[in-house]
Amino acid sequence: MVLPPASLLNENIATAYFYDTFSVNAVYQGETALDYYLTMARRIPYWVNQMMALRNWVVSHLGLKHLGALDDIDFDKAATDYSKGDKVGIFTVVKNSVSEVVLEDRDKHLNVRVSFLIEPEGDTSVVHASTSVHVNNDLGKIYMLFVEPMHKIIVPRSLKNIAIE
Repeated sequence: MVLPPASLLNENIATAYFYDTFSVNAVYQGETALDYYLTMARRIPYWVNQMMALRNWVVSHLGLKHLGALDDIDFDKAATDYSKGDKVGIFTVVKNSVSEVVLEDRDKHLNVRVSFLIEPEGDTSVVHASTSVHVNNDLGKIYMLFVEPMHKIIVPRSLKNIAIE
């Protein structure tokens, strides 16, 4: 699997424990990369937030932090109003440009980065959703045994909510 060459996630992918990328074509009307992420989060399937609630309950007993839900976002805030260090739901903004937003969550067990990179092509755009994970200890590796297969279901399903049908 190859990440989009322009993605900032390529800077640390060589040392990643896990990474992937999924792409869809979406209608383009001047949206930023963060606009697409916010649209996806706004339309997150109900069952995904139920899975997050279950995850939060289970991991709270194992010393991992409670993340909340993927749609715990102030949807009245414009994508252009987010800066480095701002929270966007469960993630923190690392970089926010028109073409790519990089978000992250860090704890003592693992560091997760998510990138939404867009490649506009007229009235459509290719939207790449990429993730990299660096584990910090054995609990992070055990956690990934459960998360990785779910991640490969959740991300493509969630991207369908912004894709051209």
